[in-house]
Amino acid sequence: MEFQTIEASYTSKEGCRLVWKGVDEDDTDVVILNKNELENLVEILKKNSTGEVELEDQTSIIRVNSDVTQFMLTNHPLLEVKTSIIQDRVLEYAKVPHEPQYVYIGTKEFYPSVWIRDDKKTQQETSKKDSKKSLIEAILSSEPEKIRQDLSPTDIFRVFSTRRSTRKFEKTKVEDWKIDKILSAADVAPTAGNFQGFQVYLIKNKKTKEALVEAANKQPYVDAPVVLVFCTEPSRVKLKFPPEILEKFSLQDATIAAAFSLLAASGVGLSTIWIGMFDEEKVKRILGTELRPSSILCIGYPDKKKPPKSRRKLKDLIKVIE
Repeated sequence: MEFQTIEASYTSKEGCRLVWKGVDEDDTDVVILNKNELENLVEILKKNSTGEVELEDQTSIIRVNSDVTQFMLTNHPLLEVKTSIIQDRVLEYAKVPHEPQYVYIGTKEFYPSVWIRDDKKTQQETSKKDSKKSLIEAILSSEPEKIRQDLSPTDIFRVFSTRRSTRKFEKTKVEDWKIDKILSAADVAPTAGNFQGFQVYLIKNKKTKEALVEAANKQPYVDAPVVLVFCTEPSRVKLKFPPEILEKFSLQDATIAAAFSLLAASGVGLSTIWIGMFDEEKVKRILGTELRPSSILCIGYPDKKKPPKSRRKLKDLIKVIE
């Protein structure tokens, strides 16, 4: 990986995105810095000194050495750049105000942590209970697992277990870096042929949100702090299939991207509600587009935390075909 450039954030005039490129065209790594992180980095580089900048997850750090600056990110390979290069680029970037980028989803900017489950103890207990039981039988007959307390709040398995929909949000503004991560998460979603047959609309305008409330069967929570409308865009899917197949691919692309954004929002401490009931033609007119809306994702801080909901047992959910 070679350091490539420094860019403006998607949604904020403050903070930045540091981009590394690999050998392949889509081999890209991006580090997103919020306002305070960028200011701390600028302060160190201005003084020609060494030091460290702690990032918002409180475990990742930027270590500025005299020769090389290292980006030591949680659960991610080390990224490095010559200090002289990053110093020139960052200080030059910091001189002028920057407009946010057009909200086009970038690549590889959300890195969920990896949980490697310790199965030793479980396997030993299972073998004592029934050595003849197959693995799939053991899974299907098991009780829902309690949430492990040793998992970090951003661990993907904890996100799965603790995610709850909310229909009442606080008025608190959602930080720009969190919106960046949510938008970035959509980009790592699998899409047909990697053509990303969808478009995301980030709704900031108050009147537009109010109009969407009306279009969405007067559901009041559509007027959330952050509102994303996911639309299908089958013209982007350059595959040789009939139009109805490309439409299907595009609908799947938009849906999976929305799901990734939902999980990313949960991972940074926010809550969401997925809206599927709305008048498509009204939403099109509100957005000024001919693209078909697939879902509306409303995001913000919940007015109160809710415990995880109990789910049915896996044996009731899964049908095994031998």
